[in-house]
Amino acid sequence: MSALSLRLPDSIHRHIKEFAQKEGVSINQFIATAVAEKISALATEDYLQARAQRADSGAFAAVLAKVADRPPLVGDEL
Repeated sequence: MSALSLRLPDSIHRHIKEFAQKEGVSINQFIATAVAEKISALATEDYLQARAQRADSGAFAAVLAKVADRPPLVGDEL
């Protein structure tokens, strides 16, 4: 495991301390979890963009063409 020295504005540090206490975790664990969540979100975005590059618009149109043309169910209207 690595150590990291981090400088934060006092207001952010105060918020981190409050939320960590509310969650019942250490400040270190709170920050590590927050960073892991951010990395996961960015990695997911990269993955979805890569998948979109491989998409076949013709196949997508063919699937959509199989959907019945009918009015939306009650509550699903725009």
